[in-house]
Amino acid sequence: MILTVTPNTALDITYRVRALRPHASHRVSEVLERPGGKGLNVARVLAALGHEVTVTGLVGGATGRVVRERLTAVPGLTDALVPVSGATRRTTAVVDDLSGDTTQLNEPGPIVTPVEWSAFQESYGRLLASADAVALCGSLPPGVPVGAYAGLVRAARAAGVPVLLDTSGEPLRRAVAARPDLIKPNADELAELTGSHEPLRAAQDARRRGAHAVVASLGAEGLFAHTPEGRWRATPPGPLRGNPTGAGDAAVAGLLSGLVERLPWPDRLARAAALSAASVLAPVAGEFDRAAYEELLARVAVTAEATAA
Repeated sequence: MILTVTPNTALDITYRVRALRPHASHRVSEVLERPGGKGLNVARVLAALGHEVTVTGLVGGATGRVVRERLTAVPGLTDALVPVSGATRRTTAVVDDLSGDTTQLNEPGPIVTPVEWSAFQESYGRLLASADAVALCGSLPPGVPVGAYAGLVRAARAAGVPVLLDTSGEPLRRAVAARPDLIKPNADELAELTGSHEPLRAAQDARRRGAHAVVASLGAEGLFAHTPEGRWRATPPGPLRGNPTGAGDAAVAGLLSGLVERLPWPDRLARAAALSAASVLAPVAGEFDRAAYEELLARVAVTAEATAA
């Protein structure tokens, strides 16, 4: 079983408009709603790949009830979300059909009490006992300590469960020191962590800070990996037009599935890059175009880089 953790779950709402213009009224051509938050997006991709997945995190209010109802429709996914008194947030993506761009609006999430966070930590500890790997994903809602991910990383390591971390800012900086097995920042998040905009130098610095391995998303340029086994770049055949929201989450699902299947790093990276690209063709985060994925998987170029610094 793969465990995904989403402290700040969401109901993702996607609007499609012909052309998004500031200070104007718009007719919406399509509205889609899905359970959201990075870890839930990862879990839905993993489930579509045939893996058994358990989702946990915090959920509450009427929006939270909708999220849980929608999760029951996902085959292979088990809901172990922990209730809180506050209302789960909504995220709104507006897709501009003319330009292909997406505008994202993210609410902050519910205020979590110390008692609620303690209840989550107890549940998380029990779930680790049957997990083959765990992904810690996304932002922290108000009230959760900024060092929360560091504690969750340490708990996973103590349980002998490989842990992937996908967050940003101060939560990432603190959690890296707890020595996660893998971090998956994008280029901006990695630069914020290390102060370097050069992927190789930044990844080296992130590993010195405690990350065992680093896989950085570089947008249309694919992925860069710096691991104890070597360094690679995984490059898709070309940019795809669509909705990029959730592309990083699809990459995380590819990396996690490759880890539990014990694939070599080049195969993990090819899968992650192909899933990331194929997710751009899907209407909402947490989904991917399967035919495009299978076609792209054979066309992703994975190249090794010299190991000398």
